[in-house]
Amino acid sequence: QVQLVESGGGLVQAGGSLRLSCAASGSISSINAMGWYRQAPGKQRELVASITGGSSTNYADSVKGRFTISRGNAKNTVYLKMNSLEPEDTAVYYCNAVITTVIPLRTTDYWGQGTQVTVSS
Repeated sequence: QVQLVESGGGLVQAGGSLRLSCAASGSISSINAMGWYRQAPGKQRELVASITGGSSTNYADSVKGRFTISRGNAKNTVYLKMNSLEPEDTAVYYCNAVITTVIPLRTTDYWGQGTQVTVSS
């Protein structure tokens, strides 16, 4: 059993900052890539940022220069620092991780429950 638990969402004014956190726990052998996705009302879920086990990062064009993804020292956590937030960033943000479990031995995509980020103008 693997769980991804997110925290850090909330309401912020345009131009403000938030930091999202996501911690993975359970029967984990290794964690490969981790990332953040978001889904706004009426829109498809989209990739915001991702980071590999080797710390290579990838960002959506809309957040480049404003958002920073990083992993904790224990490598089972991922953070998303969001600066210069815009109303267009309003969405439910989901943590994603590609995890190899111990029992059964397999690699699967896991998702967090989502955390709401609302940016007011």
